Order: sequence, then C-alpha cells, then structure tokens
Amino acid sequence: MEAVLWVVLAIALAIGEAFAATFLIMFFAVGALAAAGAAALGAPLLVQAIVFAIVSGLSVGAIRPIIMRHQRSAAEAGETAFGIEAIEGSKATVLEEVDADHGLIKIDGELWTARSFDGTERYLPGEHVRVIKVKGATAIVWRDDTPHI
Repeated sequence: MEAVLWVVLAIALAIGEAFAATFLIMFFAVGALAAAGAAALGAPLLVQAIVFAIVSGLSVGAIRPIIMRHQRSAAEAGETAFGIEAIEGSKATVLEEVDADHGLIKIDGELWTARSFDGTERYLPGEHVRVIKVKGATAIVWRDDTPHI
C-alpha cells in the first residue's frame, strides 16, 4: 500500500513540475519512485524516507546542474553563438519600411521579416538597425547608432 502512495506522490510531483518548469520538482518525483521501489521490496517506512531523501538529493545535486548548464545561452556559457542566438545583436539594413506591423531587413545577405521593438518607431529603407530579439522568423529591431564602414 505504501508503494502506491509513493507512486501517487511521484505523479503529483511530476504534474507540479509540468506547471512550474523549474527542473527541480521532477527530482523529488524520482526520489518518490525510488521510495516506491523500496516499499515494494518490503522496506520499512524509515528506509523508504531515507531512500527518498538520498535519491532526491543526489538527483538535484548531480543531474540538475547539467540540465541548467545546457539551458544557458551560448553568451552566458561563454561559447560561440549559432543559429538564432548568433542573429540576435547583429546589424542589419532596412530594405522595406519597418514598423510595428511589417518590414523587411537584410542580415548578412539574408532577408528577414522585421518589426520595430517598441512599435512606435519606424525605420526607412537604407537605415541601419540592430536585431534585439528573434521571434519565430521575425527579427525585432531597434535603431543602430554605431558607425558603419
């Protein structure tokens, strides 16, 4: 019966993780499953609690840092950015007027749809902008005041 309670706790914790998305609660669910295994093998409640604590603690201490390291952006990790991360911060030239609703820019020879960062700014063809963020296939841009060579 105790094994069933541990499994129910594990499921509840896993559901909680789905809503929190912290990559923390899930490790307590793993600990609860380990305790359920101990209960299924006939271990007393104290041993089950110790198994829960040890497995949860080891999971948080050993696995969570690895997951969190892989979640960091390349800039935060000190690595070379690629893909969309490499585009954020890039300089671009406006080809078609960019405002809150439409626009087209050129980034390193590639054409991108673009929108103004704050929605009130308008950038005319020939102006230089900087990519602040990429949402889907649209670059969110802001005026670039740095000199261009």
